[in-house]
Amino acid sequence: MSTKTPAAPAGQQAQQSSPRLPNPGTRRFFRTVEPYIWIAPSIILMAVFIVTPIIKVFQLSMNKVTRAGKLKGFNNFENFTNVMKDPAFSLVLKNTILWTVAVVVISTLLGFILALLLNNQFKGRKVARAIVVFPWATTLVIQASAWKFIVNTDYGTLNTLLMELKVISAPINWTSSPTAWFAWEIACGIFVTIPFVCFCVLSGLQSIDNSYYEAATVDGAGYFQKLFKITLPLVKSSLTVSTVLNIIYVFNSFPIIWTMTKGDPANHTDTLVTYLYKLAFYNGKQGEASAVSVIGFLILLVCASVYMIYTLRKGDEDL
Repeated sequence: MSTKTPAAPAGQQAQQSSPRLPNPGTRRFFRTVEPYIWIAPSIILMAVFIVTPIIKVFQLSMNKVTRAGKLKGFNNFENFTNVMKDPAFSLVLKNTILWTVAVVVISTLLGFILALLLNNQFKGRKVARAIVVFPWATTLVIQASAWKFIVNTDYGTLNTLLMELKVISAPINWTSSPTAWFAWEIACGIFVTIPFVCFCVLSGLQSIDNSYYEAATVDGAGYFQKLFKITLPLVKSSLTVSTVLNIIYVFNSFPIIWTMTKGDPANHTDTLVTYLYKLAFYNGKQGEASAVSVIGFLILLVCASVYMIYTLRKGDEDL
């Protein structure tokens, strides 16, 4: 004779079938670890494509390197000594500082003025903003090639335009010296950098509440008082970001210099980036090229850090 097991109550069945919840300690552990899991892919990519090459460059700079790229052992910082002894290095370093300071300072000033203009309400503002972004959206090689064509003595559009307007009667050699070439390269760098500064500042300007200006107008403040007491302090963070990024981008800019002059003649228009490229791939001196890269990295690190610390500290004092 078979006996049937009595069925469990409905509430007890539901309790038995429901999954067990993790204890509070496990939940706290997962909440702590979860952010690191999400950012792990980015950290891995940075380690592979940024940190690893930097370590490799430092390693090459302190070793004797063959033309095939094989390390022959530590050479007691001989690469740095050879670079410092090269007469061209001081000229290249001076060119790099002049190039970076001129492009960053002038483009920041002009970009800020342009952002103030584009922040006003006027007919066709959207079209004007689209036109401003064109130089930034175009590749630097195309921009540099266009500028090289413009200033060409024989068939350049600058001479053609001035002759059509009867301003000049014969073509002018706008690139008669290395200094002239370098000036045109700086002009090209400024032209392509202005849109980036402009839109960084413009984003800061559009976040300013109009009530500040209305209150200042009621108090009798003029345009320049509003500019220096309201606008500049409130867009300082945007200017800091654009300036630091510009210092890095302009310092490491390769296409403009290489497309227009390749650093010639005799390194007179070279910057550190084009100079180390020649050392590595033209002269086969990979160790010395790595030493130049490390020097540039340290210069950038110091300049960007000093600027950010000074700006942030001054901002805290203003608050």
